[in-house]
Amino acid sequence: MKSMEVNIHQAKTHLSKLLRCTMAGEEVVIARAGRPIARLVPVQPKKSPFPLGIDEGAFEVPEDFDDPLPPELLAAFYAENLSIGQQAKRGSKRRRR
Repeated sequence: MKSMEVNIHQAKTHLSKLLRCTMAGEEVVIARAGRPIARLVPVQPKKSPFPLGIDEGAFEVPEDFDDPLPPELLAAFYAENLSIGQQAKRGSKRRRR
């Protein structure tokens, strides 16, 4: 990696140019009175924690995937056909009188 050193005044005056240099892979050292105080370096892109396609072929979507649910399963989603006690266990807001 190439490196260049500039003073603070040059860094303020030519910031856009220096950023283009870092995007091209250069490292820019900013100095005050000849002493390095900061570095501009290109940002490395983050790697995805989960590579795309890692599970390719691991499962197959069934043909009936988007078919309507059977009535008994649909009823379970809406808590139909459950006694009051079962509804209370499932978090129903009904009150007993």
